[in-house]
Amino acid sequence: MRILFFSDNYPPETNAPAVRTREHARVWVERGHDVTVVTCAPNFPTGRLHEGYRNAYCVDTVDGVRVVRVWSYIAANKGTVRRSLDFLSFMLSAVPAGLLQSRPDVVVGTSPQLFAVVAAWLVARLRRAPCVFELRDLWPESIEAVGASGSSVFMRAVGRLAGFLYRHVDHIVCVTRSFASILAERGIPPVKISVVLNGVDLDEFSPRAADEEFRSRMGVGKDGMLVTYLGTVGMAHGLGNVLDAAELSGDERTRFLIVGEGAEKAALRASALERGLRNVIFLDGQPRGQVPRILSASDAVLVHLRDDPLFRTVIPSKIFEAMAMARPIVLAVRGESRSLVERTRSGIAVEPGNPGELVDAIERLASDPELRAELGRNGRRSAELEFGREEAAVKMLDVLSEVAAAS
Repeated sequence: MRILFFSDNYPPETNAPAVRTREHARVWVERGHDVTVVTCAPNFPTGRLHEGYRNAYCVDTVDGVRVVRVWSYIAANKGTVRRSLDFLSFMLSAVPAGLLQSRPDVVVGTSPQLFAVVAAWLVARLRRAPCVFELRDLWPESIEAVGASGSSVFMRAVGRLAGFLYRHVDHIVCVTRSFASILAERGIPPVKISVVLNGVDLDEFSPRAADEEFRSRMGVGKDGMLVTYLGTVGMAHGLGNVLDAAELSGDERTRFLIVGEGAEKAALRASALERGLRNVIFLDGQPRGQVPRILSASDAVLVHLRDDPLFRTVIPSKIFEAMAMARPIVLAVRGESRSLVERTRSGIAVEPGNPGELVDAIERLASDPELRAELGRNGRRSAELEFGREEAAVKMLDVLSEVAAAS
């Protein structure tokens, strides 16, 4: 089967859609399928080109996957106007690039960049192939949830576009069950919807001894507590609450580590400096290969989002990485994420936006090494049983095969 995949992000970018797309595509190639990914030059989230890349059309083969990169207007992951130009320019470049590829049996477009799905739909129609929408974020709710919405006219236009795609693509693959339920409530036939949860590469992310050299560099001793947030430092994540918790924390042995890039990083760093928070450490975004090392050095992994109704429907992929590494989770997210962590007994859930609860959870873990070990073991066991990336890739491949055959 020939699969043509449109994704605004792809490695060496390290955000969730990039990693999921690469790992799924790699499995599909190993199973004998022809996979082409149309993407742009890597620049997320800083808006700066990664070293060794240029912002122009080029084709490469990585892990057996044909990677087609196109020109786009590059902008940092902040601001509505420039990001919209970024998204639109990718769509305009991706459509002709997609038409240059061999005729696909199925075309896939992945959000959260909605215009990547528009490009996929246009190419699918022009090439008379079925189109699958991989739904990673609800639109326009995801814009409103991070406070980045523009005018009411713009929001209505985005909502109509999303509704058009929901109705006119041939199939929708949701990454949470909540998304599937919401689409069904909006009148999308359930037969047209599948759910393929995110997962994790169980070999890349596996239990290992704590990296003591890294802990020492972070100023954490053997009896210290390193609490790590690793990912995009954006408007959706509400990490100001972490600074509040750090200010409340009375344990000098605890360090709060924030690793990543994003629209809120400069403001958070300035706030921490102004408040004299010596127990908060910021690290720049790290290559994908460094993530397991950082997680291995951590005593707990923080998963944090703003308290918005939309975020009750999501499951951040960093949950699965922490589980696979056998690291306990401190979860400040309501809804489906909380249900998952509580069901698997892989962490402690707290109310988003409540720094006191966050401190209490961290202090509980700091004082009970056996509890940390138990939660970590539970997480690893659940990752092995339910959340392996290869199983998720095969499940999605089955969906694509059925859609192609029906077409």
